[in-house]
Amino acid sequence: MNREYHKWFSNNLQREMELLIFGHGGRAVLFFPTRMARFYDYENWGIIDALKPKIENGELQLFCVDSIDGESFYNSDVFPSVRIDRHLQYEQYLLKEVIPLIQQKNSSNYIQTSGCSMGAYHAINLAMRYPWIFKKTVGISGRYDLTGSPGNFKDLLSGFHNDKVYFNMPTQYLANLSDHKFLDAVKQMKIVLAVGETDPFFNNNQYISNLLWSKGIKNEFHTWESDAHRPYFWRKMAPLYI
Repeated sequence: MNREYHKWFSNNLQREMELLIFGHGGRAVLFFPTRMARFYDYENWGIIDALKPKIENGELQLFCVDSIDGESFYNSDVFPSVRIDRHLQYEQYLLKEVIPLIQQKNSSNYIQTSGCSMGAYHAINLAMRYPWIFKKTVGISGRYDLTGSPGNFKDLLSGFHNDKVYFNMPTQYLANLSDHKFLDAVKQMKIVLAVGETDPFFNNNQYISNLLWSKGIKNEFHTWESDAHRPYFWRKMAPLYI
């Protein structure tokens, strides 16, 4: 299995960023790490091995990016407006640096986003904001409104709200989405949601699935036993949905 390590200084983030590529062709998967995790954790947790048959067969090429959640949403030392601004810088890094690398390395013209836990938020949010770039998006054990407080999870914006926050919380901006061109672009994507039945994010997943259907947007909603919010389950879920 082809494995490549890449590192460069990001002009958008003003820091060095790292990522791993697995595979040689097929659907390009922009794969986001879990909460506060790193670009190598899916490999360490055996999730890459779970996808190995598809990778080696040329069905998938994974681009495992790093996150900066500790500098954005989970940085409680800065004001919430700084957190969302840092997240938007991360988005520019993805759009202007990572996507061009994917297009350079992969000629399939098929890019999808995927992620588990916090990575699912990034995957779904980026795909919904730029649906003309992506053919598919997969959110596993995700949370799609970071301003809520499900279970023991806190509001990551500390009660702060502005347009930048609104347009980065999928359950908020999708509810009022009426632009026909944008809706048509979202309808062209394959959308997959998977979550455990006792996961604190279950209701949020069910809500966004129903919200999409109410807009005429097809999506798959898969429920798993228990909370299914750990690598043991993600190793089983990834080959089924990614």
